[in-house]
Amino acid sequence: MDDFIYMAASGAREAMLAQAVTSNNLAHASTTGFRADLAMAQTRYLEGEGLSSRAYGSVSASAVDFSKGVINTTGRELDLAVNGPGWMVVQAADGSEAYSRRGDLHITELGQLINGAGQALMGDSGPIALPPFSEIAIGGDGTVSIVGLGEDANALAAVATIKLVNPDNADLVKGEDGLIRMREGEAAAVDDTVRIISGSLESSNVNTIAAMVDMIELARQFESYVKMMGTAEEMDRSSAELMSMS
Repeated sequence: MDDFIYMAASGAREAMLAQAVTSNNLAHASTTGFRADLAMAQTRYLEGEGLSSRAYGSVSASAVDFSKGVINTTGRELDLAVNGPGWMVVQAADGSEAYSRRGDLHITELGQLINGAGQALMGDSGPIALPPFSEIAIGGDGTVSIVGLGEDANALAAVATIKLVNPDNADLVKGEDGLIRMREGEAAAVDDTVRIISGSLESSNVNTIAAMVDMIELARQFESYVKMMGTAEEMDRSSAELMSMS
């Protein structure tokens, strides 16, 4: 009896965890450049004498869906989209290097180039900070050029280059802050083949219809596990009554 109730309870728990992953994906369906999490399930066996026959499902949200989102043209000069594979390097909250495809850029009062999540874009020598300017242009290789205040409109000068990388997806993991990092914590090498498109944004790669279907299926699974626990309780009560009669 304890096997039955344990497996039903563990199944309900893992269904709830899978629902949390799917809910998070749905919440970021409109987040620029977002990469969906994947709820990966595996079978685990209990450890201990006499317990090796008991197995339960375990859900892990460590996997990431690296498929591409849709690139939409905005015409805004500070909107960037990575064209094909690759990442823009940003500075995480702890100061470490991380990777993102979010390209809705802004410039702070101090001239720092940040994305919509407030993360500073990194250049060759650290976070990019721009002097006052009247015009700005970002090239396909990440070169940031400006026309300084009071200068001739044709005097476009390169002042920084956005750091672009393209490590193997197998070497990448997603942190709790939603940023991508190298699995071993090292910094990825600059890749000169990565290209960006100015005046465009990449949408989230979350398929909202598929995510909603998953939510419905997971809700039904959870209900089934709850019913199983109710059945186990009834069977346990019936067994106790039979034992008391004997």
